[in-house]
Amino acid sequence: MDIKGKHALVTGGGTGIGLAIARALAAQGVQVTITGRRLEVLEKVAGPNMFPAAMDVTDDIQVAAVIDQAVAQRGPIQICIANAGIAEGRKLHKTDTEFWRRIMATNLDGCFYTIRESLRSMLTTDWGRVIAISSIAGVRGAPGAGAYATSKHGVIGMIRSFAEDFMGEPYTFNSICPGYVDTPIVTRNTDAIAQRAGISEEEARQMMVKMNRHKRLIAPEEVAAAALWLCHPVSESSNGQEIQIAGGQV
Repeated sequence: MDIKGKHALVTGGGTGIGLAIARALAAQGVQVTITGRRLEVLEKVAGPNMFPAAMDVTDDIQVAAVIDQAVAQRGPIQICIANAGIAEGRKLHKTDTEFWRRIMATNLDGCFYTIRESLRSMLTTDWGRVIAISSIAGVRGAPGAGAYATSKHGVIGMIRSFAEDFMGEPYTFNSICPGYVDTPIVTRNTDAIAQRAGISEEEARQMMVKMNRHKRLIAPEEVAAAALWLCHPVSESSNGQEIQIAGGQV
């Protein structure tokens, strides 16, 4: 069995990791619904087998409506990639309630809404893959990023629990935990760190590079390759796992 012709949903599919995964799936003949808040960004990058849809993962009503429409157009979702997220850091004493809730609403609530609504059609089929993009911060924590790390720890716990819910059934649930990936998020964080610490952008970038054990940024395609493997039939015994892509042991 291959994945050609199956329907995948990739949230945050307009840039970075999400776009790399969407393109990798589309290249295998998968019909990929890519979502994000900005339709113009999605439309600009959409290639063959890629179908853009504006969707804010923090809005459960909108998530349900957009996914229902995608299912009506392209069939049940059998590959769900819950990738949408925001990466911003603040130290504990500077973390106000609004900031905390904004991180949780996107990274944790949005992941839950995406998986829940995708599963409604997936369970009408005899095969499915759910992959959530967590972070190496969800495994080890991160200085100055308590809210972000907490949200990503939550994603891992959620995936582990969902895997237990459907153990022995033809659906798997796994998370991928990348280190610092060469995406627009790193570019934005470079600017923020440089301003906050009073250092150059290159010095700020090197701070993130050094957080990866192999001392380089990870290519989005490396994460996409792991996601593609998790979608392959030979990966069916990998369930409830968190795949670390961080250049070495934590």
